Amino acid sequence: MNKNLTLTGMMGVGKSTIGKAVSKELSMQFIDIDKIIENKLKLTVQKIFEKKGEPFFREIEEKVTIEEIKKKNRIISLGGGAFMNAKIKDYVILNTKSFWLHIDINLLEKRLVNSKKRPLLNNKNIRIDLERIYKERKTTYSLANHKIDCNNLTTNLIAKKIIALYEND
Repeated sequence: MNKNLTLTGMMGVGKSTIGKAVSKELSMQFIDIDKIIENKLKLTVQKIFEKKGEPFFREIEEKVTIEEIKKKNRIISLGGGAFMNAKIKDYVILNTKSFWLHIDINLLEKRLVNSKKRPLLNNKNIRIDLERIYKERKTTYSLANHKIDCNNLTTNLIAKKIIALYEND
């Protein structure tokens, strides 16, 4: 049996959309870590950050992510900051086939400019926030098994690239 497949990358890059497409093709269960946390706590990620703080969220995120990776036949969409957690990153690298989904900051900004549900973005300075977050994370993201450049590609093309790499790894 193949290892689980994990998707990492910036918020808004399309991890959930692409993960669902890949899961259909590979007949694997799609898991969105942020959605599991939201369902478990009955709060949005935004509200968890507001009411309990980022450290609380990151603690829950670590526990849930590792629990899900231990299960079989999964495609797991990590939260944008999850891979920054050394324990999650190391566990992902050892136990899954990981993919960093990457798009240009300009495209990311267009996708997220009207989003009200991204707790790490200040909607007045979204570009500055995105550049800062990306700069902090890109070296860690690059530790994933594969980097997928998603610029100007459809969901189906990205899914096909991931599947080809996953099956031939």
